[in-house]
Amino acid sequence: MSRDLVTAICAPLPGAEKSDPWGGGHDAWKVGGKMFACIGTMDAGVAVKTESVETATMLIDAGVGEKAPYFHRSWLLLPWGTPEDELRHRLESSYDIVRAGLTKTVQATLAPRAVPGA
Repeated sequence: MSRDLVTAICAPLPGAEKSDPWGGGHDAWKVGGKMFACIGTMDAGVAVKTESVETATMLIDAGVGEKAPYFHRSWLLLPWGTPEDELRHRLESSYDIVRAGLTKTVQATLAPRAVPGA
């Protein structure tokens, strides 16, 4: 897993944009101005949003990820080395969670997301 793989997964998501809001080499992926994934300057992995604090805790307890430093407890840090299918699932889920929380007006400006197998 690498920044390039995260970019390959996130870039095709409708409305996804990468920025470095704090400077110094962060990759903050946003949709509608709201962050759904972030790689910090320490380059330990990628932080993603989960549905809840309980979900993040369960995933941490299951060994899927770690507490994401500097983020709310509902965020999870997926360390480098996370299997690609798990990484893709968590990034897309985080995107979907954040996208669903956008205003209807902003959501209407985004193209539908192609969901494999749907």
